[in-house]
Amino acid sequence: MPEQTFARSRLRFGPKNYVVLGAGVVALALGYWLLSKGSTTLAPVLLVLGYCVLFPVGLAL
Repeated sequence: MPEQTFARSRLRFGPKNYVVLGAGVVALALGYWLLSKGSTTLAPVLLVLGYCVLFPVGLAL
């Protein structure tokens, strides 16, 4: 019977990844909370920061 080989993922998450992804989650939660309170300036900035900066950087590190 041939040996099964398992493909290893290239994504190796370390402490830096988890810190940046955690910051992304906090930014999104705060952004949505501020959006519910009526903020039209800071909330969108936090949401864009979370989705477009922190999550991709957290995955790429």
